[in-house]
Amino acid sequence: MLKVKIKPQWEITRSGVGLECAALMKLLNSIQLVGSIAQAAREVGLSYRYAWGLLREGEVFFGHTLLEKGRGRGTNLTPLAKKLIWADRRVSARLSPLLESLSSELEHELAQALAQHARTIRLHASHGFAVAALLTQLNQAGLPVELSYRNSTDAVAALSRRECDLAGFQVPMGEFESIALAQYTPWLSPKTHCLIHLAVRQQGLFVLPGNPKNITNLHDLTLPGIRFVNRQVGSGTRKLLELMLQNSAIEVSDIHGFDSAEFTHSAVAAYIASDMADVGFGVKTAAQRFGLDFIPLMKERYFFALPLDAMDDPFIQQVIRTLQSASFRDVVEDLAGYDASDTGVIQSMSEAFTDLIR
Repeated sequence: MLKVKIKPQWEITRSGVGLECAALMKLLNSIQLVGSIAQAAREVGLSYRYAWGLLREGEVFFGHTLLEKGRGRGTNLTPLAKKLIWADRRVSARLSPLLESLSSELEHELAQALAQHARTIRLHASHGFAVAALLTQLNQAGLPVELSYRNSTDAVAALSRRECDLAGFQVPMGEFESIALAQYTPWLSPKTHCLIHLAVRQQGLFVLPGNPKNITNLHDLTLPGIRFVNRQVGSGTRKLLELMLQNSAIEVSDIHGFDSAEFTHSAVAAYIASDMADVGFGVKTAAQRFGLDFIPLMKERYFFALPLDAMDDPFIQQVIRTLQSASFRDVVEDLAGYDASDTGVIQSMSEAFTDLIR
């Protein structure tokens, strides 16, 4: 089976002269981790001489040093080099899910052109760490999957039109469950659809290490000088936040940066970690991966919806076996802020949402 990989890559130009950043970013990241140019060069597969050439080229281009060397302190990055690393991480966090979807589409198109794998599993879902982990395991099993990352409402709407086989969506636990569920019920029917539980995940506030602005709750988002970074309009996470703000009588117009839009939890975390904002809202995993502190506020369940008449499909059965495998549960359980206790459990809609759907 053909596999397509598209990686984000960026270039900086000045007066017609370009600096290709991919190799330099790998080297700087490695230097930050190991504190030695020689060891970092070995880690990324470069000769010591070539690594020094990359660093010198970057310093000439910017007119600033990228490294600080001190006796007994090893090699450290200058503020400029650190800013470059965070810029690279933001590029990756923002674009990687979009490129994953595009890669999946290209795989499907090439397979059709080569008359291979005419049958695929079409998975539409909002981006999440457990979804990405599932895709990895399905790919390792050789199951042809056509992935499309989109918001939860669009995913279940596509399912109702038979444009996908599985639709991922999330519903908060507790007081906002019925309101959130109502967004999906126009497209989900207890008579024709069932649910597979993916995970419970924790949503909350991302803040810089040590929480220097002393942010503790949603009301603090309105304080003077607090910079907020948001998810895109239509995302389940942004809708959840809007419900919570409304319940707390907080006007979104009082939050500086509320109209911003990042397309993944990781992109929000990277934005804050690069000190371009003070706080954001998302899943704990992203905060942990970018070295941020996390203030838990809400738990939500993430499901895959699928037609009842698809349950006997051999490909769907393989997806279910993967979801119910011990190895996949272990992967989900290892994600910060995720609970895999019910991962792979198949339920009717009325079983999943007792007293809300009959």
